[in-house]
Amino acid sequence: AHGEGRLEERLSFLAKPKLLIVDELGYLPFDLNAAHLFFQLVSRRYERGAMLITSNRSVGEWGTVFGDPVVATAILDRLLHHSHVITIRGDSYRLREKRRSGLLQKATPPLESVTD
Repeated sequence: AHGEGRLEERLSFLAKPKLLIVDELGYLPFDLNAAHLFFQLVSRRYERGAMLITSNRSVGEWGTVFGDPVVATAILDRLLHHSHVITIRGDSYRLREKRRSGLLQKATPPLESVTD
């Protein structure tokens, strides 16, 4: 959008919905330009529209995800201000279903060898 001269239009479009869902944030790292664009989007939506974000990364890892801890802190500052954080631990439901059906076994610890 930036290269096409449509960045303002795209940011305005994404800022409009009452709820914006971002799924799997951090699955792939952001380059610095993308991190700054995401900050702009979060800033536009801050206290104007809700965001639901899923991630398998803890907020402590977001400096790495966004390539800059300062940008990550600025994003988190706005996102966490009025947020409800839900942390889910354990296997994903996909892995749990595979184990239940017998298609996947739980990892077993390696056998220790004893030497005299």
